[in-house]
Amino acid sequence: MSNFKYTAINPSGNTVTGTTESTDRTSVIDALNKQGLRPISVKEAKAGGGSIDLNNLFGPAKVKSDDIVIFTRQLSAMVGAGVPLLRSLTSMADNTESAALKNVLTGVTKDIESGSPLGEALAKYPNTFSDVYVNMVAAGEAAGILDEILGRLAMQQEKSASMRKKIKSAMTYPMVLIAITVIAFFGLMLFVMPSIGGIVKNLGGEGAELPPLTQAMLAISDFMRNYWFIVFPVMAAGVVALLRYIKTPVGKKQFHRVILKLPAINTIIKKVAVARFARTFSALMGAGVSVLESLDITGKAIGNSVYEEALHKASENVENGDQLSKIIAEHNDLFPAIISQMLSVGEETGQTDKVLVKVADFYEEEVDIAIDGLSSIIEPIMIVMMGGMVGLIAASVMLPIAGMANQIKA
Repeated sequence: MSNFKYTAINPSGNTVTGTTESTDRTSVIDALNKQGLRPISVKEAKAGGGSIDLNNLFGPAKVKSDDIVIFTRQLSAMVGAGVPLLRSLTSMADNTESAALKNVLTGVTKDIESGSPLGEALAKYPNTFSDVYVNMVAAGEAAGILDEILGRLAMQQEKSASMRKKIKSAMTYPMVLIAITVIAFFGLMLFVMPSIGGIVKNLGGEGAELPPLTQAMLAISDFMRNYWFIVFPVMAAGVVALLRYIKTPVGKKQFHRVILKLPAINTIIKKVAVARFARTFSALMGAGVSVLESLDITGKAIGNSVYEEALHKASENVENGDQLSKIIAEHNDLFPAIISQMLSVGEETGQTDKVLVKVADFYEEEVDIAIDGLSSIIEPIMIVMMGGMVGLIAASVMLPIAGMANQIKA
């Protein structure tokens, strides 16, 4: 999306100027013509010209998920009450406290004034409205049940946001412990170990032979002290390179395959993926989106490339005439048996969306239980790791002292 400055003549013959956001210059001209304006000049607003926009200095602000949930819920209520769509959007744009959402709604309102459907207008903001959101809105418009679809969307987003918050909350404590462990390790090796090593060497004398563990710890400490200007940049570069590789298609797929095989973690990852699949697929099917399109969109919404690939293949098989429940049953490493069974029931009764909602509720509760269990496991593991690290340093100090004590007794 780019900003364009335009000068046009209105039906009264007066010259008007303004700015608008659109994908290209042709779209701006078409939009002006639909508003009854005759364009004279349409130019793209170049970045860097004039005053600096501090709000966009580091890129456009991202709309928070909570703001999108509130917007969806309010829009559903207003449309359901019979308020015209354009008036509803204008009212929310004027009253929202989120500057980022206000900018998006202003652009959406302009597109709708130009004659665009709501789904098409929302699709121009992929960073704010996902494919699932856009497709459900488009389906709701086509079926004339936009208020009902928006209500489903709001509920789905509330569930997804709640799950994300629980996962982040559960991972905060382990990440803090890991950070403390790393900082403590470097602090001990850079500052504590050299001093203790000097004391041990002085007590033992020049010819004293230190235990292998003590020698190893002192060697690591000396290396880190002498080459810290190489160690830390190399570690930082390694982390950055790994993160960039994970963002590539090949790296993302390998990373997702690895986490699906990690003990303890893989159970939670699979339950989260299954819950997202059931919730998203049921919402799309309930909105009237086709099965093939629902599968493709759901695969992208899950957030795991392994599941996305499996659902893409399932879409191809369904297109060839196979039943979705049988296809899902073949991927028993990704989807538990209950998913294929419930899909089979949904296919027989024609209520796939309602059946999968119950599955989503069940697995979201399972995710909560699994996260609580993981948190209780991670805490003692991290404590053991920190204790082991301190114990290694303590043993490297005590071993030579014990050896000297034995020599004195002898």
